[in-house]
Amino acid sequence: MATETPVLDTIVDITTVSIEHNSVSPRDFVLARLAALIAVDAPPASYLANAPAVEQAGLTARDVEGVMIAVAPIVGTPRVTSAAGHILRALGFVIAVGDADMNG
Repeated sequence: MATETPVLDTIVDITTVSIEHNSVSPRDFVLARLAALIAVDAPPASYLANAPAVEQAGLTARDVEGVMIAVAPIVGTPRVTSAAGHILRALGFVIAVGDADMNG
């Protein structure tokens, strides 16, 4: 069955399977995903796609900072700095959409 969003649907399917097959807590699962996003220099859209999981796991800004500090010696400061910028851009997008919804 064809859908209007085949790429997004595929990403959702992959994520769903990875959640079903994991043996760690939801919090640890999301922390590991954040570490991986930082390691691969993921774009802002990837952080946006994971924002609901971050929220559901109850992670805080301090938790995200902690992951960044933990991976910095391995992935390097350029990747961590890049991740910080991508996360800020993703948050800016969320805020802009929220403002538009409130004013729309």
